[in-house]
Amino acid sequence: MYLHIHLVHRSYSNYGIRFSGQDSCRGTFSHRHLVLYDQINSNKFNILQNIVDKFSLKPKYEIANSPLSEFAVLGFEYGYSMANPNALPVWEAQFGDFVNGAQIIIDQYISSAETKWQRMNGVVMLLPHGYEGQGPEHSSARMERFLQQCAELNMVVANITTAANFFHGLRRQQAWAFRKPLVVFTPKANLRHPGSSSPVEDFTKGGFKEVIDDASVTDAASVKKVLLCSGKIYFDLEEYRTKNNVKDVAVVRLEQLYPLPQNQLDELYKKYSKAIWHWVQEEPLNMG
Repeated sequence: MYLHIHLVHRSYSNYGIRFSGQDSCRGTFSHRHLVLYDQINSNKFNILQNIVDKFSLKPKYEIANSPLSEFAVLGFEYGYSMANPNALPVWEAQFGDFVNGAQIIIDQYISSAETKWQRMNGVVMLLPHGYEGQGPEHSSARMERFLQQCAELNMVVANITTAANFFHGLRRQQAWAFRKPLVVFTPKANLRHPGSSSPVEDFTKGGFKEVIDDASVTDAASVKKVLLCSGKIYFDLEEYRTKNNVKDVAVVRLEQLYPLPQNQLDELYKKYSKAIWHWVQEEPLNMG
């Protein structure tokens, strides 16, 4: 739903939108349903296109299921973004693991074109990520590969936990006076987690939060441990803390992995100056 809201918002803001991917219309995990099909005559109804047409919005809006050739499709979306920097081109992998089929596009263009050719690009990649027992090729978008390519502010890498923050992350992508590729490790099981939802006011006010502090902490001086994490493991930590009534541990979420929000982290280091900090991740030690 947060993606629906953003797409409509961008249309009203006169930005063209193109959303493609492997099963993107329905959503791999049956969570999006941007296109509905009549069970009798197989006619399709594009929900957001109907809004665009009804209100005669000028920007072009497209959503399409794309072939399983990640190299070809991501290459096209990169070129689309290059030709139309005011558009919001989004490519979504069916599972984040499949992005390795487009590795050459990422290596030669997305991660390095600005340094090599001084050409900015605002393509967005949504990569479902999470270890949830689905086995090889269905668990990891290989965060470590992207982070190893991060340098000289060449891209933005995010691992977002709330609907409103996802909304503001995409909104910021278009609001910037410049363009940077955006890589988002998106949830799978957590698409339906109550903790991922956000109140309406979080959408209408504020902006993207690179770091989310622990709102449950009332006395920072009493905190003995701070668990710094990113992504869906936050909900596992929060569930354990609540169930066991742990009061002296704070759980802080790092929503943007690169560029690292050092200033925000420094403020939290000062706030929890008496605590011991730990990094927590669900990925193996040499990954994530």
